[in-house]
Amino acid sequence: DYPVSRVVQLLKDMKAQLEKEADVDEDAYDKLACWCETNDKGKTKAIADAEARIAELDTTVEEMAALSSTLKVEISGLEKEVAANQQSLETAKAMRAKQAEAFTEEEKEMIQSIRALKAAIIVLAKHHGGGSALLDVMATVRQQMQKHKALLQGKISPHQRRMLSLLTEDPSGYLDAAPTFKQEYKVQSGEIFGILNQMKETFEADLSDSQKEEIEAREAFEALKSAKEAEISTGMASLEDKKQQLATAGENLVQAKQDREDTYASLGADKDFLMELKAKCTMTDDEWEKRKKLRQDEMVAISKAIDLLSTDDARELFTRTLDAPTSFMQKRSSSTSASRERAAAVLLAAAAKVHRPELVALASSARLDSFTRVKQAIDDMVAQLLQEKDEEITSRDFCIDEFSKNERSTAKEAHKKANTQSKIELLQRKITNLNATIETLEAEVSDLRQQLVRAQQDRNAESQEFQATRAEQSQAQSLLLEAVNVLKGVYQSTATSVSLQQTASRQSPSSAPPPDFKAYRQHGAADGVIAMLEQIITDSQLLEKALMEAEAKDQAAYQTFVQESNSAIDAKMVGITNKKEEKAQADLDLIDKKGELDGVVTELGALSSTKEGLHSSCDYTINNFEVRQEARDQEIDALRQAKAFLSGMT
Repeated sequence: DYPVSRVVQLLKDMKAQLEKEADVDEDAYDKLACWCETNDKGKTKAIADAEARIAELDTTVEEMAALSSTLKVEISGLEKEVAANQQSLETAKAMRAKQAEAFTEEEKEMIQSIRALKAAIIVLAKHHGGGSALLDVMATVRQQMQKHKALLQGKISPHQRRMLSLLTEDPSGYLDAAPTFKQEYKVQSGEIFGILNQMKETFEADLSDSQKEEIEAREAFEALKSAKEAEISTGMASLEDKKQQLATAGENLVQAKQDREDTYASLGADKDFLMELKAKCTMTDDEWEKRKKLRQDEMVAISKAIDLLSTDDARELFTRTLDAPTSFMQKRSSSTSASRERAAAVLLAAAAKVHRPELVALASSARLDSFTRVKQAIDDMVAQLLQEKDEEITSRDFCIDEFSKNERSTAKEAHKKANTQSKIELLQRKITNLNATIETLEAEVSDLRQQLVRAQQDRNAESQEFQATRAEQSQAQSLLLEAVNVLKGVYQSTATSVSLQQTASRQSPSSAPPPDFKAYRQHGAADGVIAMLEQIITDSQLLEKALMEAEAKDQAAYQTFVQESNSAIDAKMVGITNKKEEKAQADLDLIDKKGELDGVVTELGALSSTKEGLHSSCDYTINNFEVRQEARDQEIDALRQAKAFLSGMT
């Protein structure tokens, strides 16, 4: 039973090879099944997360769009409100400037009138006999009456007006006219002095009222100005806050849209990958079941064949049949049998080497079937082997090409990833620098606004101090002037002493009375005192003028400071706006680059998954290509050699 024993051994070797291949296939299937399960769960979760994220981003986009629209309306309203307040403040400033200018002119004119009346009173007291000085005085009085006609209306009686008219028409004749029986000279001159003093007091009272009104108007303007500036400052702060909110809402809107777009792209890629994964894994499961069933069928058949050929009855039968003495017919075909055996031996050897059951079956056919059928079977098997060889070469070339493409794509995407990461780092540094610049500008704006508030407080305090000092100066001048008038009313009239002296000289010697009073003489220092008081008044007026000039300079300096500070704030606010716009663009660029980086990372992941799939399907082909090709060539050579043996018998 030698040939049968060889067949049984060959079948056992085939069974062992099949068991080994089954273990290799099972290990490969376990790896593929694990890969399929892991990626299926991961991609399913990623898809669910992406869909939830898209719903959340849709809500965010709608909210940010609505918020942006609302903020734009509010900003427009605030800009109009601030513009209206600024226009109102400028109008109030212009009106205040006109009022101050009118007051200054009126005050100057009134002071000049008061001084003219003072001078007229002094001249009138010294020159009763007429002369050019008296004419000048009367011209001054007439001019002041015409200039302040409305002011003197109701203050000077018709009688006083007629008296002044006579005086201004003929001052010398009026003052030099002889008094009547009951008149004294002082009656006429005293009444004229009274009228002039009344005019002067009217002017002084009007000046005082004007000054008080000016103070009240200034205080009212300062209050209005402070209120308007506070409204403008509040409006500007609110406007800036709204603009900041609008910029933030715009950034959030752009970022949400970009995130949504990136999420849609990632979701699409994940769905495509999952679909391909399910298809591949399903095909793998089907192929595994088919391969397992085919191998199981082979192993069952081989085991059954071994059992059939290994029984004691089979051995006894093979011994009787295969080892019995050759018959006459066997002798005739001894040459043919030798060729068959040689062909079968070649085929069995090849089958043992490459572990193909088809060769075993073909070897059996070589012993039993006709040459034509065996040769046709050999040709068919050679053609099949050549086709398998070409297919394996094509598969190997495809795998090598795909690995090469995958490596090139991976290198390209890795370079793109590094480049994108570098750009992201540059944008992040730029955004950090812009944030620092914006914070610096905002701090400078805040400091300038604080300086404006402090300057306004200092200016208000200085203005109040000026008003108080000026009021004190005016009050002091009024008191000093009143004292001067009192002294002048006594010491600048010498008519009484002269009259008494003349009356005493007219007494006749026969009726001479006892010694009379000595001639009355006023205190000689009165003129010096009056002059000192007038000098003090003049000094006070000069001081008041200096205070007004200093106040005007301080006010102008304050306005210049406010204007320069506001200009600086406006320039810095423009700088802040520009920097924020530049930062917003940088944020958009950063979002774009991050999205691009996410896409690159996703693509690298897909390439990695593809590479894993290629390894799963191509490693066996590539690693065993030479061995399989050599075994297949040997198998083809064996077939051709067997055919040659069989062909030699025809």
